[in-house]
Amino acid sequence: MQPPKASTTAHIYLMPGMAASPRIFEYLHLPEQFEMHWLSWIPPKKNEPLQDYAKRMCERVVHPNPILLGVSFGGVLVQEMARYVSCSKVIIVSSIKSAQELPVAMKMAKHTQIHKLLPTQWVKNIETLALFVFGDRIKKRMSLYQKYLSERDPNYLKWAIHALVHWQQQTPAKGLVHIHGSQDTVFPKKHLLDPYIEIPGGHAIIINKKAWFNDNLPDLILNS
Repeated sequence: MQPPKASTTAHIYLMPGMAASPRIFEYLHLPEQFEMHWLSWIPPKKNEPLQDYAKRMCERVVHPNPILLGVSFGGVLVQEMARYVSCSKVIIVSSIKSAQELPVAMKMAKHTQIHKLLPTQWVKNIETLALFVFGDRIKKRMSLYQKYLSERDPNYLKWAIHALVHWQQQTPAKGLVHIHGSQDTVFPKKHLLDPYIEIPGGHAIIINKKAWFNDNLPDLILNS
């Protein structure tokens, strides 16, 4: 497949968070100069390194110099993808810029391997999965978020959790734009390193703060 010819259109590839559907981006409406492309999770191979998974995901990026935007664990993935495809901008939302920003419990999991003991069959419980993916601030709107959860395969979740807690990046990438909710309970801001853009909200700001993103993303893409 030959990549399309370059144009004045800015192509944005959007990667959802762990277990989430690309429908989390359904409320993003940007000016016509921006064309959005939703990415979705593909089944990981057995014991596949995150770097190899990122290479395979890059095969879905067919426009030159795209913008990559990833949410939560999807933000980690797009940073790895940027190693293999030339990007004009990388934006992460409700995510982390390096392994140093992982919460203490996730750092401990890397050394104790306790995450391997997680009974991932709990994904059959949609409420538990929603809390895990979007944080505990969504309890009052649980039914609203159920439609955004599409990846419930235990093998995928085991792979994703392992890849996250074993992420190796120690230094944030230059030029990275990081947008984060002030009340994020999955990746609390107290663990974050500067710089990042703080806005009100929890882990699901890509959904709950859609107006902020629609108003500010174009400028962040073009001028940051």
